[in-house]
Amino acid sequence: MFGIQYFGVFLLSGFLLNLTPGPDNFYILGRSMAQGRGAGVASALGIGAGALVHTSAAALGLSAIIAASATAFFLVKLAGAAYLIYLGIRMMRSRASSDPLPASFSTSGFWPVFRQGLLTNVLNPKVALFFLAFMPQFIRQDSPSKFAAFLVLGLCFVFTGTLWCLFLAWSSAWVGERLRKSPGFSTLLNRVAGGLFVFLGVRLVATR
Repeated sequence: MFGIQYFGVFLLSGFLLNLTPGPDNFYILGRSMAQGRGAGVASALGIGAGALVHTSAAALGLSAIIAASATAFFLVKLAGAAYLIYLGIRMMRSRASSDPLPASFSTSGFWPVFRQGLLTNVLNPKVALFFLAFMPQFIRQDSPSKFAAFLVLGLCFVFTGTLWCLFLAWSSAWVGERLRKSPGFSTLLNRVAGGLFVFLGVRLVATR
């Protein structure tokens, strides 16, 4: 549909990325532990809304590049491959963070917390780079509707990511304790996801 390829690999990659501990996950954990599940849910929904902004930007920008120049798209793919390989190697070499989860926040209430979650995601340049690197390899060059393909993939990614974030908000006490007491758990996730990203980056260079 819409020229989407390797959809199963895309879903698996997104699932592993969502499980990998990162700023968004720890932000939600901190909010939930400090201010309750309501604040955690608001944070999760705000971060999901931020991911929708990145999805729209990637769909508009990259689809325009593809339509304008096959060479430009090839260069985007090379840049994306390099970023994925770099990200994967960095994740495989990283160790569990010993930084404590945030203990307190100055803002409460659903909409203020929602807005903070939104801004936390939208203003993170690494999220934008990941979307730019991640999406192109799952869309065929001859796709009849590249914008729709980007949008469908992005919405799938946002949907699964938001479900995971909501799960974190509802079970933050258990997850937070597990991440604190079992650094090997987050290290293992980093290495599994990192290895997959390196594989995707290499395959992206090899495909035409």
